[in-house]
Amino acid sequence: MSDIHDELPSEALLAVVERYAGVRVWVVGDLMLDEYVMGAVDRISPEAPVPVVRVRDTEYRLGGAANVARQAAVLGAKVSLAGVVGADAAGEQLLRLCSAADIDTRAVIELPGRATTRKLRVLGHSQQLLRLDWESAAPCPAPSVARMVSKLAEAPAPDAIILSDYAKGVLTPEAIAAVMPLRGAVPVVVDPKHRDLTRYRGATTLTPNLRELEAAAGRALDPDDVESIASVARRLAGEAGLDAMVVTLGDRGMLLVPASAPHTAIPAAKREVYDVTGAGDTAVAVLAVSLGAHAPLLAAAQIANAAAGVSVGQVGAVAVEPSSVRDALAARPDGKVLPRDALAARAASWRMAGRRIVFTNGCFDLLHSGHLALLESAAKLGDVLVLAINSDESVRRLKGAERPLVPQAERAALLAALSFVDAVTIFDEDTPLETLKAVRPHVLVKGADYRPDQIVGREFVEANGGRVAVVPLVPDKSTSALVERIRGTRGAG
Repeated sequence: MSDIHDELPSEALLAVVERYAGVRVWVVGDLMLDEYVMGAVDRISPEAPVPVVRVRDTEYRLGGAANVARQAAVLGAKVSLAGVVGADAAGEQLLRLCSAADIDTRAVIELPGRATTRKLRVLGHSQQLLRLDWESAAPCPAPSVARMVSKLAEAPAPDAIILSDYAKGVLTPEAIAAVMPLRGAVPVVVDPKHRDLTRYRGATTLTPNLRELEAAAGRALDPDDVESIASVARRLAGEAGLDAMVVTLGDRGMLLVPASAPHTAIPAAKREVYDVTGAGDTAVAVLAVSLGAHAPLLAAAQIANAAAGVSVGQVGAVAVEPSSVRDALAARPDGKVLPRDALAARAASWRMAGRRIVFTNGCFDLLHSGHLALLESAAKLGDVLVLAINSDESVRRLKGAERPLVPQAERAALLAALSFVDAVTIFDEDTPLETLKAVRPHVLVKGADYRPDQIVGREFVEANGGRVAVVPLVPDKSTSALVERIRGTRGAG
């Protein structure tokens, strides 16, 4: 076995992530719509011994192969998606979400009489209470498969292809056989669901989890017996004509098993797990996009392993941003400094997990003890503390041409280094209102130098069921006072 220290350094992996933008990826497979109905449980139904969920929010997300496509698109790839939907509302919603994610759906075929695969999850206080499924797993008719593949061939040539198989009837042997001749010399990554792995012949690599590998091998495997797992994976890879197998092992990480070379264990980073939903989709998407960016397979697997680790720290199938992948690779797993759209997605994940979000904002130029006291007080009012800081241009408009003294990137990094800060974002506007609308916090915090009627966003937060908290300030501690003191000291010198 090759040693885990054979892994590539962070610098080499980060260079791969920088090449993601513009990589072209085809995703072919079973499309799903994930629906989350969230609320509070206050009583048991008088009609039956079941909880009554008072619905507060409903969210729709792409699932299955569509989630893989979304993850690839979030990484910066140009994605063309192929699959089928029904002539129903769920199919329309799925296509709208694809359009919003900038996913090319020319090869998504509508099949009247076939239900769009839809999974509805009911959550009460972040606990999943019920799941309802609508689906058809019958093999797609050959004419529909031919039309789907024909439409896909019209898309720009890919740098990588993903076959996302959920055993719902799209990836029939005929469909796989029709896609393979289109690949050219590009890598094909398969997330398999069938026991007979030879049906994926012609692929570059498969990404089975341990249960799927056991099903293909026809026997149980000890998750701690890496040598046995590698032996089985190598044999199956050879039978299917693969270059390698990437076995996902949950909290044990991944095992890269080339068909004719030593295997490499890639350990998972230790982190709090909220939800494993979608982690496999994240792994296969990141693996394929990395290969499409011309990364060696080992490097691609390392990056995919890091991204999957970020994914399990969120609730539901949430796409992992490149910034979070970079932070995980640079041994900064929290990935705290986020653009607004990524922060909005993370805030949605926190809300689904039942975490109370606290928000405050400011310039935070020359970080001092008054800032720390304000932030510590704010952090105690909830589970997650989000900071929105004015950009350099915004500070200049508010404070004058000589400010800020510390550039925005450095201010953000200093604040993100605080253990009680969970996310930092930079806004260009004069007020944080647009950022507040993206985050939708439960608590908005400002210092006692503001009256409640002066606090920007108060009406929005209260209208959405939140509250505003005004916390005491440390006397005589402000950036302006520090600046004047420094100027006075210079003058005296």
